[in-house]
Amino acid sequence: MKPTTARFVPARREAVLSYGLRGQNAPVATALLDCLAQGLPVHASHQGIRPAGTQPAPWLFCQSSGSGGRVKTIRRSHGSWIASFEISRAAFGLSPRDRYAVLGQLGHSLALYATLEALHLGAGLLLLAGDSPRSQMRQLTDSAATVLYATPAQLRRLLMADAGPLHSLTHVFCGGGKLDPDCRAAMAALCPNAVIREFYGTSETSFITMADGATPEGSVGRAYPGVSLHLGPAGRIAVASPYLFDGYAEPDLPLPPREEGHLVTGDIGWLDGAGHLFLRGRESRMVLVADRNLFLEDVEAALATAGAGLCAALAVPDPRRGHSVLAVVEGQGDDTLAARLRRACREALGDHAAPRRIIFLPRLPVLASGKPDLALLARCFGAKA
Repeated sequence: MKPTTARFVPARREAVLSYGLRGQNAPVATALLDCLAQGLPVHASHQGIRPAGTQPAPWLFCQSSGSGGRVKTIRRSHGSWIASFEISRAAFGLSPRDRYAVLGQLGHSLALYATLEALHLGAGLLLLAGDSPRSQMRQLTDSAATVLYATPAQLRRLLMADAGPLHSLTHVFCGGGKLDPDCRAAMAALCPNAVIREFYGTSETSFITMADGATPEGSVGRAYPGVSLHLGPAGRIAVASPYLFDGYAEPDLPLPPREEGHLVTGDIGWLDGAGHLFLRGRESRMVLVADRNLFLEDVEAALATAGAGLCAALAVPDPRRGHSVLAVVEGQGDDTLAARLRRACREALGDHAAPRRIIFLPRLPVLASGKPDLALLARCFGAKA
């Protein structure tokens, strides 16, 4: 496949360097800038950034989170993200006058996307991955950052600094997971002048929908500009847009299936009459418990609402019920909390959803995005993630 002609061309290299990149972020930022300056394809991973070849080509390779059990190398054209950058310029008024702050490592696609958007627009850029919450808050204040990109887990960590407010922030973009109401409310208090936008998408599709303060509770928003949504049998979500990836670098990985020309995401959901998308969960995480379909994401949401914090729901084979639910919760063992969590799941979802076992771990293994490493937990406990 021939790459498209659109290329990332940093508007102002000094816009990045002027904000004092230092420490662990300096080498990876320099490597990215060098690849772009030479026109070389960029390979971004948790090990850093390197050229993906020796010949100039507008390709970008970034890795998926591995939440599906295997890290995949996503190949996309520069143009697939540049199209989104121009949406940000037109729809949100982002410009060279802005100062971006990015909380994640550049090996994670959300952080890389935000960094490249800042470079494309010629905005200032502050890379804060690896810094403590207090240090991040201090730098956000000192730099008068106006745009923040982060995952929900990174926002929750930032809030641990218990500082602020951040009056300079005008845009907060959150992706890579569900932004719970408590975290959204805390961020609104921390950034009183900011519009908080949550987007839903995948590594393969980039943006699918975007939500803001006017979006109904529980929805991930309406279709992002340029996106066509198609809901197939049983609510299977498929999407067509200019932002889709071009394939996987791994030759043994087949492309996702398509329905009516739309790429199937693997998620299940439904649309209301106004076009707001509501997610049920991953098709692969729907299990049969006592002859009833159960989305493990629904169990995790009930656990979190009842005070579980970082947690994961797994399905364990059960000869009588098909599966039973195993909950893994970060923290010290607590019989009172365990009873409350079971009761919350039972009341919200039914008896079949109450975990048969609740295991407390001092620390849950997490992916680079901050999500629990479901595949690793499933292997540890002989379960389905």
